Amino acid sequence: MSLSQSVVLRPTGPVRPLDRRVWGLSAVGVGGFALAGVYQLSNQRIGIPCILHATTGLNCPLCGSTRMAAALLRGDLDAAWHFNPVILVLGPLAGIALGYQVLAWALESLRLVRLPRLSMSPRAADWLIKGLIVLLVAYGIARNLN
Repeated sequence: MSLSQSVVLRPTGPVRPLDRRVWGLSAVGVGGFALAGVYQLSNQRIGIPCILHATTGLNCPLCGSTRMAAALLRGDLDAAWHFNPVILVLGPLAGIALGYQVLAWALESLRLVRLPRLSMSPRAADWLIKGLIVLLVAYGIARNLN
């Protein structure tokens, strides 16, 4: 058997279509960067108004995300950090995980190679979700204390 044949893996069963959650998260990411691009091209005159901020004057954990993405498109990391540091850190982590899942699916569907999929136990996923909720609530409270 040649080396090229040993590297190519064939799926053992039917290739399942990409999970709907991955498509949804991909659409959110692409839409966010598209919106940030439009924001930048329109001299920063558009944005998504936050209902919580508009009604109460309080900043939610996601407030500043559009301005953060626009600052990243300009290459201004300091401004991006100022607008929303939590999403600046969590966004790329989620993007890397999502990008890897999409790459693994694409390579498998093209029958080129089968990469191991990211997975976690239901218990770990439960703790991750709870931890993210606690982090975002704590950040939302902390950013409104001044």
